[in-house]
Amino acid sequence: MRAHRFRAGCAVAATALLLAACGSAGTSSGPTWRPKPSFQGEGNPPGNQQPGQPAPVPTAPAGTPSQPANKPGDANVVAARLNSPTGIAILPDNTALVGERATGRIVRVYPQPRRPVHTVRTIPGISTVGGGGLLDLALSPNYDEDNLIFAYITTHTDNRVVAFTLKGPITTVLKGIPRGHRDNTGRLAFRPDGSLLVGTGDAGHPLQAADPGSLAGKVLRVSDIGRAAAGNPTKHSRVYASGFRETDGLCVDADTNIAFQTEALGSATPDDPINVVEAGGAYSWPAGVPAEQAPLTTLPETSRAPGGCAVLGQVLYVTSRGGHAMLAADLKPGRNGALALGRFAPSLRGKYGRLRTVVAAPDGALWITTSNRDGHGHPVRADERVLRIVPSASGGGHDPT
Repeated sequence: MRAHRFRAGCAVAATALLLAACGSAGTSSGPTWRPKPSFQGEGNPPGNQQPGQPAPVPTAPAGTPSQPANKPGDANVVAARLNSPTGIAILPDNTALVGERATGRIVRVYPQPRRPVHTVRTIPGISTVGGGGLLDLALSPNYDEDNLIFAYITTHTDNRVVAFTLKGPITTVLKGIPRGHRDNTGRLAFRPDGSLLVGTGDAGHPLQAADPGSLAGKVLRVSDIGRAAAGNPTKHSRVYASGFRETDGLCVDADTNIAFQTEALGSATPDDPINVVEAGGAYSWPAGVPAEQAPLTTLPETSRAPGGCAVLGQVLYVTSRGGHAMLAADLKPGRNGALALGRFAPSLRGKYGRLRTVVAAPDGALWITTSNRDGHGHPVRADERVLRIVPSASGGGHDPT
């Protein structure tokens, strides 16, 4: 396993949503320049909508409290009664675009509670079979110039990445990612060099995750027009890392260029890994195939089934659907400059139920979605909700316990 190098001068931030202690493991830094966009073209919206059911995910461990009814005036709740909110992209004005997995609808959410939520676009041709649909959103690194939004979606034929403006045509960036009866997960994250990381699921066929010729069960690295990014492990190949069952979370530390991937492996293995995405890395799926790349760490047994990840203030945040909690651990230099990860500490335990997506905003807030109506939670009337929590120097946000 290659050592991950933590950029010198990266201090451990005291500002965190939760308290965390010390642990282990690492990656290398990269350039921070951003190229001008090369995106061009006019595309057709994909596919026709098909009904379906979400794939099963691990349930909460015994003794995990279900969340209370949403308190009137809860300052953390900035949107309520949405349909499976999954993708979040933060706009320059600190409002958020939130995508509904099951409907393809994108709404604009304000950072203040009790503000109106407006539909700004609906992506047609969404298929929800196997947990698919509108699975993630990401802003172009050059959004101020091109106004482009990237989305990972499931159609009736495949999983794909598309790009669009709020009023322009929808253009296919990358198509042909296998689609199946389950594990149609997908996440997007731009790196500081302008390349786009695309996390894909194995589409219910584990052997595809280890097949270098398949786009399933991978983290892909592409340009903004979907071509293999320069410097990938294999020239002209979009595959950057392999061996994943699903990608529930994908996030990049912009200061160090380190990319993290989270996934729920279910009953196939006793642990859900937190991976540092290495170029050419071969990870732990399918079960029984020797992994070349060990995970950075695994989630605690009481907090399994990760839903997303974010880096804010040198703290790695991971949501736990199974544990009904937000987990946080410090990122810091370890021995010989390798990345060290503190022990995960939970907050929000049982307060809002199952937590799925978490995104760090430029203004220092965390945006989070709930996932209580997925067949495994105990929804309240306000579900599904979008939360916005501002970490504080004391280790807490607005009533984070």
